[in-house]
Amino acid sequence: MSAIKNQRTGWEFRKKALFALLSVSVSLTACSPVKEYRRPDVQLPSGYPGQAPSGKPIAAVPYRSFFADPDLRALIDSAVVNNHDLLIALKNIDYAKQSLNASRLGYLPTVDLQAKGSATSYSDHSQQAKGSTNLDVRDYTASLAASWEIDIWAKINNRNKAAFAEYLRSTDAARAVRTRLVSDVAQGYWNLKMLDAQIDITRRNIALADTTLSMMHLQYDAGNVTSLAVEQQDARLQAARFSVPKLEASRSAQANALSILAGRMPGTAVKRSPGFDHSTVPDSLGAGVPLELLRNRPDVRAAEETLMSQHASMGAAKAMLYPTLTVTAQGGLNSISSGNWFSTPGSLFGIVGGSVLQPVFRHGELTAQYRQSKIRRDQAELTFRQTLLKSVGEVSDALVQVQKSGEQELLATRRVSTLRRAARNSRLLFQSGMATYLEVITAESDLLQAELDLADVQRRRLSAVADLYRSVGGGWQE
Repeated sequence: MSAIKNQRTGWEFRKKALFALLSVSVSLTACSPVKEYRRPDVQLPSGYPGQAPSGKPIAAVPYRSFFADPDLRALIDSAVVNNHDLLIALKNIDYAKQSLNASRLGYLPTVDLQAKGSATSYSDHSQQAKGSTNLDVRDYTASLAASWEIDIWAKINNRNKAAFAEYLRSTDAARAVRTRLVSDVAQGYWNLKMLDAQIDITRRNIALADTTLSMMHLQYDAGNVTSLAVEQQDARLQAARFSVPKLEASRSAQANALSILAGRMPGTAVKRSPGFDHSTVPDSLGAGVPLELLRNRPDVRAAEETLMSQHASMGAAKAMLYPTLTVTAQGGLNSISSGNWFSTPGSLFGIVGGSVLQPVFRHGELTAQYRQSKIRRDQAELTFRQTLLKSVGEVSDALVQVQKSGEQELLATRRVSTLRRAARNSRLLFQSGMATYLEVITAESDLLQAELDLADVQRRRLSAVADLYRSVGGGWQE
């Protein structure tokens, strides 16, 4: 009974000691060597240069509602599911999530289970007259040991914050890949349609030039034009034919690039309708205000989350300079005889301890690590500010491109209409002898170039809209 009573008294003492350590830890855990993260003060304009906020911000519109062309939407759907760059970015999210899950367990104690047995044999020469005696000492132990580092200076808390910020950064990095992917697919799709249009225009002009050449042969036989006129028209016809293989090669390369973006094998047919009639985008939507980039644009958010992670890592590095309080506890069974190993309470034992470790001299490593973490934090803040400035500039440039390419498209459309009438009239006048062959060649050449330019302007306007959609942070919303 006396042994049991003494054992209970020992357990009571250990409980009181552990309670005292916990009380101290609770009072100190709120202390942190660095301040909480606050977003840097960024001075953003109220609007983009030369633009007034109007309409619903396009960043909030999902790409399936933003793009009207069903073939383009289907292509983007395939890219969002199968694109390898995006799949790699999604794997980075899974990787960061594992680190986050591990960091969340940092507050819990480490627990180890151990079972061991030992036997030591040695000779006792204390009684030489009687001869030496062999002694055997045996020890059997089964124990459960726990060690808990009390987060006095928020070291574990800051590591948890850093892991969480890194998880958010990986998520927004994947979103940034998706916004870029949506824009690249749209621009590649419209570039492919432009090449379709230019090949069609060139072939129609080849047929027209061939008709004109036949007409000039008749005029030459009648003595109305010289052989120079026939040769010049024939050279123009050959130049038009020469450009077709180059355009077809560009079209094939663009189709393969789109297939790769969509996660398909190169050579897969890209479904599309001719012309740009189905490629309209909403006109009543606006870019919003620069302040919304902090919420909508994934790369800006990822840059700030990197800053948050570095700020928390700096706090953890500074906490390494301060004392570490650790509570340890061990309990189990111990006996010098295997037969009495599990005989309780006689074989029970328990140990409770606490330790304070203050780094004194570590060859300057801890101080250097803290200073390096502070430098990385400052670099992350500069990167965040730079990313934000670039994003405002990209939106401003895209707005100007959308506006100016729209104006160019109107002028190019009028020019094509005028040159079509001029080319038609020049052929009629040439047949009646009221226009020279040079006027016919010039009118047809100008019409060919104008139609090619119109297709390019239409592509550039739509590409500018896609670039604006990406630059304001659109495309990652479901």
